[in-house]
Amino acid sequence: MLELALLGILHEGPMHGYELRKQLSLKLGAIRAAVSYGSLYPTLRRMQEAGWITDEPANPGIEPPPLTSKRGKVVYRITAEGKERFAEILTELGPSSYEEQAFGVHFAFFNRTDPATRLRILEGRRRRVEEKREGLAETLHRTGERLDSYTLELQRHGLEAADREVRWLNELITNERAGSPPTVTQAGSYPHQPPIKEEQ
Repeated sequence: MLELALLGILHEGPMHGYELRKQLSLKLGAIRAAVSYGSLYPTLRRMQEAGWITDEPANPGIEPPPLTSKRGKVVYRITAEGKERFAEILTELGPSSYEEQAFGVHFAFFNRTDPATRLRILEGRRRRVEEKREGLAETLHRTGERLDSYTLELQRHGLEAADREVRWLNELITNERAGSPPTVTQAGSYPHQPPIKEEQ
């Protein structure tokens, strides 16, 4: 999934490693995009070896300080082969595509995904969350009386979160079938959410 995210971000324009990490957090959220430099740069090297991206000096003509082994800052750029690979990964779906992390990465690049694939991903994710919801409800029914209050509250929280996600996915699926993308009235505010009032 990291390859998909990096190719998708570089599809929007070249950037250096630090900026890539920032864009990962912006696209996917800080928790889902918690990528260390220890995993980021090996992945970038593999992508270079595959011919999907190239790197070039951020400041051509400026040499690193003498007597140091440091490379100058480099900028990563997607290649034509990388764009083809990105398009392939977007349509490579399987059971793992509907898990939370993989779904989040796919969803972040829905604007570059064809409508039929978007719908398959949304429906697959809904099935996965419904299965999770049914499992949580069954657990509560069978063991609720034996759980301590905190564990019981955690189970209820998970069930409520699953209910909310299913409703959200139902709305997205309805819009997708109608050919209507999600509507955002202002940054971070959807039509069904009241605006946050400022404290006086």
